Amino acid sequence: MGRRGYPPEFRRKVLDVLEEGRGVAQVAHDLDISKQSIYTWRRQDRIDRGLVPGLTSKEKAELSTARKRIAELETELKVAQRAVDLLKEEISPKGGTRRSR
Repeated sequence: MGRRGYPPEFRRKVLDVLEEGRGVAQVAHDLDISKQSIYTWRRQDRIDRGLVPGLTSKEKAELSTARKRIAELETELKVAQRAVDLLKEEISPKGGTRRSR
């Protein structure tokens, strides 16, 4: 499955089984999931509980949201800059400036 393929409840249950004393290799084999996935979930759980340094799940989600918003704003800025450039290039329909009286 993909990175987000397993629901949080499933990951929590896997971590609970590990805490009961079962080994990663056995749990991975029994549930047909990769050992690396389990190690990754366990590391993130330890970070979330403050046992090891790193970005918490909440911080990662906030960072991801911020990056998406920044990308949107950069796109909007490029569109606005292009519109300004096009308006600067606009020429009068008569091809010249109007005479003052």
